[in-house]
Amino acid sequence: MPPLQIGPLTVDVPVVLAPMAGVTNMAFRRLCREYGIGLYVTEMITTRALVERNEVTMRLIRHHESETPRSIQLYGVDPKYTGEAARIIAAENHADHIDLNFGCPVPKVTRKGGGSALPWKSDLFRDIVKAAVDGAGDVPVTVKIRKGIDDDHLTYLEAAKAAESVGAAAVSLHARTLEQSYSGHADWSAIARLKEHIETIPVLGNGDIWSAEDAIRMVDETGCDGVVVGRGCLGRPWLFGELARAFGNAEAPIVDATLAFVAQAFRRHAELLVDFYEDELRGCRDIRKHAGWYFKGYPVGGEMRGRFTQVNSLADIDALIAELDLTAPYPGEGVEGPRGRSGRARRAVLPDGWLSSRTMNSQESADLQEAELDTSGG
Repeated sequence: MPPLQIGPLTVDVPVVLAPMAGVTNMAFRRLCREYGIGLYVTEMITTRALVERNEVTMRLIRHHESETPRSIQLYGVDPKYTGEAARIIAAENHADHIDLNFGCPVPKVTRKGGGSALPWKSDLFRDIVKAAVDGAGDVPVTVKIRKGIDDDHLTYLEAAKAAESVGAAAVSLHARTLEQSYSGHADWSAIARLKEHIETIPVLGNGDIWSAEDAIRMVDETGCDGVVVGRGCLGRPWLFGELARAFGNAEAPIVDATLAFVAQAFRRHAELLVDFYEDELRGCRDIRKHAGWYFKGYPVGGEMRGRFTQVNSLADIDALIAELDLTAPYPGEGVEGPRGRSGRARRAVLPDGWLSSRTMNSQESADLQEAELDTSGG
């Protein structure tokens, strides 16, 4: 595949790390880069918190000196704050690329009209994307969307066209609805329809990429210009190396994911988290949630996994690794397939009367202003 061109930005391998809260911090992005090539995006950043220079937020947008290109994802429901946040990022050289989140299905976000609920209000969606593009200047802005609220309220074709018309540099589609959340199967046919619909900017596909073979199949079936990988890399950061090789980069490392290799990757992740937080205890507490993902399918019993979720130091991790049978080979099928949250489809949680109109009314605008205030803390 050719490189991915996002405005003036060239990504040699057309692969993007999807933002995941509590996961895609600097430590995880650095680890993924050690295995592969692509565009690695921060955790979702709230626009008002960035504008107000919230301490936690300013830490989350930091990039290591080895990270290039640098990418930040913004979340907001107000064009004013989105535009100002984009201007700050560009003017202060915080990133080389900005992504806008219109894909989050979490009820605490959608009940306020944000995330994957927002594109239903076509005027607000267009205004937010335009404000970001105008504020970012030469820094390219992309958007991530879902198919829509549910199968009766689809928005992706119209939203992508609107984003294209106001200067977005690419659009990525998670081929599920808000109602689906992460359940069921992604509808790759929607990615193919979007690719036919959008003429001037790249279309990226997201959903159910658990392996390099899945990524190749998505491109073959949909014609998309690149892929966005989220849950598939949880506990498998070397997936980006496999993706790079699959897309033609012969220099990417070949991985034999034995238990010894996985244990050392887990340990390296913890080391990078300690470096990120500048606090060994905090870094080791953060790595605990990754243990189940790393050791999925390997001969690491429940009792041992439980001990990995209680580590307080790198020495604790080293001691546990020393107890593993590091000669255990890659277990094959037991490691493959879905990982991370999935859950089940649920009724979309939306503001009262949200679906009654495609445009904003005065009360909805006031409620969104209040929602912006509620999220200003980070």
